[in-house]
Amino acid sequence: MSIDFYSPDFDERLRLVDFGKTTPQTLTQQTQAALDTAHAFLDDIENGKADGTALHIIDEFDRLSHAIHRPFGVLSHLNSVMNSDEIRHAHHEILPKLSEFGVRVGQSKALYELYKSLEHTLDSTDIARIRAVKLALQSFDLSGVGLPDDKKKAFADIQSELSLLSAKFSDNVLDATGAFALPLTEAQLDGITPSGLALLKAAGDNYKAKHPNATLPTDYVATLDIPMYLAVMQYATDRTLRETLYHAYNTRASGEMTFTGEKDGQPSRFDNSDTMARILKLRTDKAKLLGFDDYTQVSLATKMADSHDEIEKFLLNLADKARPFAKADLAEVEQFAKTLGIDEVKPWDIPFISEKLQNEKYSLDSEAIRAYFPVPVVLDGLFDIIDTLFGVRFVAKDAPVWHKDAQFYEVHGKDGLIGGAYIDLYARSGKSGGAWLSDFQGKHTSLNGQETLPVCFVVGNFSPAVDGKPSLLTHDEVLTLFHEFGHALHHLLTKVTISDVSGINGVEWDAVELPSQFMENFAWDKAGIAKISRHVETGDALPDDKLTAMLSAKNFQSGLQALRQIEFGVFDLRIHAGNFERYEEILDTQNQVRQAVAVITPPANNRFANSFSHIFAGGYASGYYSYKWAELLSADAFGVFEEHADGVGVLNPAIGQRFYDNILAMGGSRTAKENFIAFAGREAKIDALLRHSGFGDA
Repeated sequence: MSIDFYSPDFDERLRLVDFGKTTPQTLTQQTQAALDTAHAFLDDIENGKADGTALHIIDEFDRLSHAIHRPFGVLSHLNSVMNSDEIRHAHHEILPKLSEFGVRVGQSKALYELYKSLEHTLDSTDIARIRAVKLALQSFDLSGVGLPDDKKKAFADIQSELSLLSAKFSDNVLDATGAFALPLTEAQLDGITPSGLALLKAAGDNYKAKHPNATLPTDYVATLDIPMYLAVMQYATDRTLRETLYHAYNTRASGEMTFTGEKDGQPSRFDNSDTMARILKLRTDKAKLLGFDDYTQVSLATKMADSHDEIEKFLLNLADKARPFAKADLAEVEQFAKTLGIDEVKPWDIPFISEKLQNEKYSLDSEAIRAYFPVPVVLDGLFDIIDTLFGVRFVAKDAPVWHKDAQFYEVHGKDGLIGGAYIDLYARSGKSGGAWLSDFQGKHTSLNGQETLPVCFVVGNFSPAVDGKPSLLTHDEVLTLFHEFGHALHHLLTKVTISDVSGINGVEWDAVELPSQFMENFAWDKAGIAKISRHVETGDALPDDKLTAMLSAKNFQSGLQALRQIEFGVFDLRIHAGNFERYEEILDTQNQVRQAVAVITPPANNRFANSFSHIFAGGYASGYYSYKWAELLSADAFGVFEEHADGVGVLNPAIGQRFYDNILAMGGSRTAKENFIAFAGREAKIDALLRHSGFGDA
């Protein structure tokens, strides 16, 4: 059974998916069949039986590799957004086979020699192909193509185990999050906003559906899904309730986790501690097999930054500039807390106090602001901003999707259709937390002229619509949406037709956040806010006093926020630069980094690393610093728009076209540094980052 969706209403170059036919069994069968075909062709390559020039053989092998990723990409996506035992089992069953194939490809000397033969024969003007070949050869080296056979086997075993351990880590975070449910009493509801109560009521309805015989004190249940969690942490006056949720959230997937509503009360089965230690050991073993001292060196081989020391110097220098502001932020919280009757501020008090402090200081009520950001209005405004800057339109189309909340959009440029995007924005049971962009299908044109357009998944975990009203976003959620659409634009607006370096492919990981963080700036601009805000009931524009309050509060507690990101980045670097084999060593490093960087000390049982999916189950291992590294680039890029704002504002189509042509369109066909210089006319500077963060006087 084919998973392809055929309709005369859609361009065949989009190669859309018929999600009504995407059963786990179908997806695993198609993935296995594609693997078998690709293995057979690789056999022919290695036995000298593949016909054609090196370029044609590589092109055909790329086509077969894409055929593997298509069904597995759908399965992997469903595992993240519609997780079930059946989907999870199918996903995990095929993972080792994909790892085995990836290792075989990376260690194939015959395939390596084909690429090597192209290295000095390509037309010097074909910069995308030259870059793709260069990156491919680097990938072969980092896959152990030059290792002796016994070490190749060890490398393959490590890769296979790592793929399963990363999946296990992610499963444990998802399951530990979902295992917590706390029925609330009437007294515990005090202070929670109407929108928060609606979320907790929806969680209560789900709880009662799963536990039909349960007797609850109210209709409301607190969970650890982020919209429900924040509804309590920011607004509940019950300090003990906030403390309970804080400990539950920050001990997820650890031996310290507290459980409420869990039948067997065995948090140990979700404990990631041993998994983390094993992942780090295997990454170190992999690095040493390849001749590196540690995994950080492996990671940096494909990034802009040159060394661990360079990154730490950058992060710690930024921490030094942020720390005075962070200390002032904390002192302000502690002083204001006394007016609320809180003499000793604890970590679970800070979101609650900060919300009230922000309201007091700027007359900024986050709940009142939320009413001006209904999702339909925000999306329409975001699409308008994108069209203004880049001449690109998003058009909603009726195509098969995996859940009623998902929507498909065609993406049209000045010369016609350029791609497609699936958008799935709301939190629900069985969906991994966070927000992300999945580059499901890249732009590619084969040597025979067959064209594929880029398609992506934009995923969020925002507060769902309740009581017949559209979802209302906090401004933080608006920023997250703009962030993920920056990634989407990087993927969709590419003009490179070789998939290995089109869109975000081939872009150094510490620069891949440039377009995403860049787009956030337009949700802070007056003209941008005017496009994305309108009251959900009256349709009125955001009043000037609320707009002024929002802009005044832009850098509210930016010092604390910066130190938090820096702490995570330094921690990530150091655990990957060591030779850790025990979980206790990870904890020790976490505490050492916190003492050196942070100004807030969490409780001793805090286990944030046990749910740090970015580095243990995502692509940010020894690369979490990328957020701050790329923020320098993105702030400086937006600074160019500010420099040319006279008369037209920052929504300047001429500068937008420069950004499109030199960064978004180029993808990974040039280095990120080359792309930035082509756009800005110079190398990046830190000045704009400090100014945008409110550290201008540092």
